[in-house]
Amino acid sequence: MSAGDQFFWGMMFGAVGAGYFVYGKNVAKLVPMLAGIGLCVFPYFITETVPFFLVGGVLILVPAFLGRE
Repeated sequence: MSAGDQFFWGMMFGAVGAGYFVYGKNVAKLVPMLAGIGLCVFPYFITETVPFFLVGGVLILVPAFLGRE
């Protein structure tokens, strides 16, 4: 993945992560807040294409399955 592509996708995952974090903080739920932090931080550490999208996809789906009451 080129640097420009990684920057773009990192921004997209980070935007979703910021939304998850704000949502989790407003409703006082830990799972969306942690997933949001993970989505904002993981692009700094993962640079390979397949793991990048796998980790991002998993972090996006985690609140849907673990965040239920």
